[in-house]
Amino acid sequence: MTSQTIKTTDTNTLSQSVATNKVLRNTYTLLSMTLLFSAVTAATSMALNLPHPGLIITLIGYFGLLFATTKFRDSSMGLVCVFALTGFMGYTLGPILSAYMSLPNGGQIVATSMAATSLIFLALSAYVLTSRKDFSFMGGFLMVGILVAFMAGLGAIFFEVAALSLAVSAMFVLLMSGLILYETSNIIHGGETNYIMATVTLFVAIFNLFTSLLHLLGVMGNDD
Repeated sequence: MTSQTIKTTDTNTLSQSVATNKVLRNTYTLLSMTLLFSAVTAATSMALNLPHPGLIITLIGYFGLLFATTKFRDSSMGLVCVFALTGFMGYTLGPILSAYMSLPNGGQIVATSMAATSLIFLALSAYVLTSRKDFSFMGGFLMVGILVAFMAGLGAIFFEVAALSLAVSAMFVLLMSGLILYETSNIIHGGETNYIMATVTLFVAIFNLFTSLLHLLGVMGNDD
């Protein structure tokens, strides 16, 4: 191997490292902003006592805005779609939080769920960033698992099966934890080069992780 080849290889490696760090930095910056915006819309929804839009409108709004975000991910319009998506999800979360806050120990349940979600996200992200482990092998399993859990969740809603609903929430806690590992690994190893899509994936993982923990802790709190 000639010195010129070595120099070219080093330059390419450095360029890739710089690009990866840029995606990672932009992702966490946008993720922080969208989480804050979603929290504001959730708080506004609670303050105005807005009703939940319902399952059908929620699914249409979520998948519609997700499609728009994906379509415009390489333009500034993609940022508008990201905030529209995360703001909409915050709005749907508001009525759910209001219902939990009306419980005798609702404040504690919500606070514990938030703390647990933050701890899980930070711990898993830190593990991937420090170990540099590649979790790309989890992609297929996560895709199938999320689809199965989603269909089971719909079944639990339509047939009103409480035990199945709890099982789905437990599945989502594990699946969203895996998704955080997978997407963070995907970013640092160059598998995800679009920070808008990386932000959406991590936001959805955090959102579902929080709501699943909220459900599980809410049921345990009521049992007490």
